[in-house]
Amino acid sequence: MSKLLKYIFIGVLAVAGVDAFAQVNSLRAGFRSQAAPNAQFNRPRTGKGQKILAARNNFIGQQLNLTGDEARKFWPLYNQYQQDLTAVRILKRANNSTAAANGTEQVDKEIAYEKQLVEIRQRYRDEFMKILPPEKVSLLYKSEREFTDELIKQLSERSIRAGN
Repeated sequence: MSKLLKYIFIGVLAVAGVDAFAQVNSLRAGFRSQAAPNAQFNRPRTGKGQKILAARNNFIGQQLNLTGDEARKFWPLYNQYQQDLTAVRILKRANNSTAAANGTEQVDKEIAYEKQLVEIRQRYRDEFMKILPPEKVSLLYKSEREFTDELIKQLSERSIRAGN
């Protein structure tokens, strides 16, 4: 059980780190010009972020128990799915990082980003269903949530122990 918790913790850190700092190559040029004052969004993945990604993927792979053919088709698609979600999350954070003079416009952008996230999830759900049986697709989303929840829990516990 402690080994599972270790993987979950590493995965949650990866998810948090990747969401905050990862970038999709196609967005780099446009995003940098859009959010140049917000240099924290332009950082590359860290070593810890890579470890968390690896732990997340390991955890999901164990949970899904993919066959060789499923794994060969699934992982490139899943990585692209994560990149697409991350690209929108980066833009969403940039939108929320500055106070806009027109609050309505900022709220409208927030809603538009949420819609994009839902559309990405729907599109990839259909793609995952072409590769995996519905039970495994359902387990994929459940496993992602479990991994993230455990990572947040462990980060919280560490923060409490550190006195923060």
